[in-house]
Amino acid sequence: MMVGVGDDRRRVRRVFDSVADQYQDARPEYPAHLFDALVEVAGLRLGDRLLEVGCASGKATLPLARRGFRITCLEIGPALVAAARANLAEFTDVEIVEGAFETWMPPDDERFDLVFAATAWHWLDPAVRYEGAWRLLRPGGHLATWNAIHVFPDDGDSFFAQLQDVYDEIGESLPKDATRPRPGELPDDRSEIERTGLFKDVVVRHFDWEVSYDAEGYLRLLDTFSGHIAMQTWQRDRLYGEIRRRPAQRTDGRLRRHWGTVLQIARRA
Repeated sequence: MMVGVGDDRRRVRRVFDSVADQYQDARPEYPAHLFDALVEVAGLRLGDRLLEVGCASGKATLPLARRGFRITCLEIGPALVAAARANLAEFTDVEIVEGAFETWMPPDDERFDLVFAATAWHWLDPAVRYEGAWRLLRPGGHLATWNAIHVFPDDGDSFFAQLQDVYDEIGESLPKDATRPRPGELPDDRSEIERTGLFKDVVVRHFDWEVSYDAEGYLRLLDTFSGHIAMQTWQRDRLYGEIRRRPAQRTDGRLRRHWGTVLQIARRA
């Protein structure tokens, strides 16, 4: 996961880099129609130059590499860099660069048709991220960002609400202002993007999808979340024990987690 400069961001970088070998398999795939929308709205064509900020293990890179784009990926975690290079080794037009977006300079002053960040934009320094993207885009190029967030449809799995008592017990309660957004209700950054004056024609698209997990698969996902990685051993043992026990009482032994994302695409002003 790409992070910026500063002590907090370096700490987070180390957290995510420590689970680099789990990231590709544990994290959810983004839906194919998200990439269809990205290509359509940004007017991307075969062979266009893309810059990805914070590629991690290459989760969002792979679908775009398969579509024939030339991609430079920036990632600050060395273990994640190695994982991304392994996962994308077959694509000769994809380059993984170890470095921070805030300080990276492209060779020969190269400019890109698209700068994008998948579940990484929020780790960058807000004071410089939009200006940095603007500087690296060609005139008329696009910026695209999106995150993967837990959403709660009306017919969603009750597992998560029922598990909250265990989080409370181990001292990991939700903040008082925490919400349970439904699909399509996630906030977007349209106003923030427009206020920069650097981008225009902002397009916002919502996507949601469901992933079914067995207990071990869900625990592998949690092992890639910074909050769970930082838990003390006794907290993790108590929580993970319940996550193993409760689905085992179900007929199929599985749980359903719904994901939502807001794709935001803006043209360089």
